[in-house]
Amino acid sequence: MSAFLKLLARNRLALGGLIVMGLVVALALITPLLPLADPDVTNTADRYLRPLSDGHLLGTDQLGRDLLSRLLWGTRLSLGVGAAAAIFAAVSGAAVGIVAGYFGGRTDNLLMRGVDMLMAFPYILLALAIVAALGPGLVNALIAVAVVNIPFFARNIRGITVGLAHKEFVDAAKLAGMSHARIILSEILPNVVPVIVIAMSTTIGWMILETAGLSFLGLGSQPPQADLGSMLGEARSALITNPHVSVIPGFMILVIVMSINLLGDGVRDALDPRLKSGALSRPMAATRVDRRTRPDREIPTEGLLSLEDLHTQFHVKNRVYKAVSGVSLSVKPGECLGVIGESGSGKSVTALSIMGLVASPPGVITGGAARLEGRDMIGAPYPELRSLRGRRVAYIFQDPLATLHPLYKVGDQLIEAISCHRPISKAEGRAKAIELLKSVRIPNAESRIDSYPHEMSGGMRQRVGIAMALANDPDVIIADEPTTALDVTVQAQILSLLDDLRRERGLAIVFITHDFGVVGQLCDRVAVMYAGRIVEQGPTRPVLDAPAHPYTARLIACVPELGEGKRKLEAIPGLPPSVDDLPKGCAFADRCVKVQAGCMVNDIPLERAGARAVRCLHPETEIAEETA
Repeated sequence: MSAFLKLLARNRLALGGLIVMGLVVALALITPLLPLADPDVTNTADRYLRPLSDGHLLGTDQLGRDLLSRLLWGTRLSLGVGAAAAIFAAVSGAAVGIVAGYFGGRTDNLLMRGVDMLMAFPYILLALAIVAALGPGLVNALIAVAVVNIPFFARNIRGITVGLAHKEFVDAAKLAGMSHARIILSEILPNVVPVIVIAMSTTIGWMILETAGLSFLGLGSQPPQADLGSMLGEARSALITNPHVSVIPGFMILVIVMSINLLGDGVRDALDPRLKSGALSRPMAATRVDRRTRPDREIPTEGLLSLEDLHTQFHVKNRVYKAVSGVSLSVKPGECLGVIGESGSGKSVTALSIMGLVASPPGVITGGAARLEGRDMIGAPYPELRSLRGRRVAYIFQDPLATLHPLYKVGDQLIEAISCHRPISKAEGRAKAIELLKSVRIPNAESRIDSYPHEMSGGMRQRVGIAMALANDPDVIIADEPTTALDVTVQAQILSLLDDLRRERGLAIVFITHDFGVVGQLCDRVAVMYAGRIVEQGPTRPVLDAPAHPYTARLIACVPELGEGKRKLEAIPGLPPSVDDLPKGCAFADRCVKVQAGCMVNDIPLERAGARAVRCLHPETEIAEETA
């Protein structure tokens, strides 16, 4: 609860709504204890007294009744009716949605067709028809408002339940012999409760408004009982001559509905795990840049793509996660650089930072430069950055099923990748798309171009992802673990394809992976990352044959060797450190078998010797001797 309140408090609009709504609810709760006049006692001698009149703080209405008293009692009644209608609609709608989504088939069809019949009528006309059938009255207005809102909850909850009904944990509950009722209560309901709460928080405001509308028409609260809608209805005849009689309840409705809606938006964001890192904040078009010192915009560099002391952080509440801390890399045309390390070491964040694709918030690039042919791309104007994405620097993502749009044919997506950077006719685009599919060795490219992503195997989808990266003949391709989810046969084909493409086209490839076998097969050089830093770097074969950093040596020892006799498969003890609380000195010290006191005192620099570099005081091998 405390974490929820903290997230809610970060949204100032929601916090304001919470404060205002809290004050309104508090006033409504203590109304019976306040020394107020009887809200139903009339005194025609005091008709239409102005606000601040003696004994009547907000004045009186057309019958001389105290407006302050009627406002507070009316607010209390309107809040109660609105909350009751929301609860009734939520419980009824959720029950219908859960049963329909869980059982499916005929049950789903019968229940949802009934819901569709309710949705076929305009909801306000349906509410009027229900009140007309039941008769005027506040309880009947409550029922009418609740009934017309049941389809909203039923549709939402049914959609969530359909996705849950066939999950593995539900199948496991069925195999354990649980009854349908128990599965619904223990497995389904806990997963949909947050959705119900979010829906209630965002709909209770307009349920209060609908109830007030029925009372305004004389179908809700009946005289002399006051609610906000009936007060407005009674005051409309004196709107010009005595506007305060209608303005006061109207203003209270506005305050209640606005505060509930603002609070509901905050509740939605605080409960949604996808938005917890930045309530009401949405990712920017490019990663936010906040560098204390700005590097030269353009300087000559050796590599086609060069990173210079890159720093990328994630600012979440009062914590700072240093995902990338001073990474320097370069790759030349026709060269493949492998970036390897455990999950969470900063490989993907480094790659995404190059083109400003780290989500902001919470991501921030706080230092360094990413140069393409010497020109710094970090902090570049968005039109310039957008023109470079896909055209000069392309990206191959890990999961092509998540990357490719499920509703568009792969050919259309390839054509779109081209048309984003240059005008192209439909016929020319189709021909180019077929050529790209052939270049990545997809058989029957003429027919496959009209396939949807789900109609293709994982290997085929990954080839489409590679074709999309090649669509604009880029100079650099960043491949973010493109073979992780593939079987070894398809993986070998993808690696062979990438190797052929870089040799034929002179592509520079940055290949991110967990697998030293892939590095040995494809990469010319390798950079080993740990806790956001490069700990070893050099040509692939010397690093594999004689690793210098203990972390590199342990990673290589974890790789099984076929045909080399029996040996114990190594494992690295412990876990990588949290990047929001990195230890002093070497981040690998707690897991290193060669650790000494000096390793945990000061920051350890990346020592370079020839083509190799290592960040270690006590390396496994002396790289200076090897490269002399």
